[in-house]
Amino acid sequence: MNKFQKLNNNKETDEEFQILRTINKKPNSTQRQLASELGFSLGKLNYCLRALKEKGLVKIDNFKKNPSKFSYIYVLTPAGIAKKTKLTINFMKRKMKEYEDLQMELDE
Repeated sequence: MNKFQKLNNNKETDEEFQILRTINKKPNSTQRQLASELGFSLGKLNYCLRALKEKGLVKIDNFKKNPSKFSYIYVLTPAGIAKKTKLTINFMKRKMKEYEDLQMELDE
């Protein structure tokens, strides 16, 4: 994997991690609220949510008794929780490596 592919993969992984983390914290948020909090366009968030749903990481349900059928709840599936945990660990490892690299650079 070349450097560009690695950076692109890290960006996608970080975005997936941020979405899963935000959904876990605020499952009742609207797509508009989630997009705003994440700094995504509504279209990008919708695309990402569909991809996460297809991967089996997120379950999307509408509120049955809500007169507005546009209200949804986003829930992490057990696979989504496991993926979020793995992404959290990988994210922290990457950040620790970046910190160590910066420390070595400063020490030189």
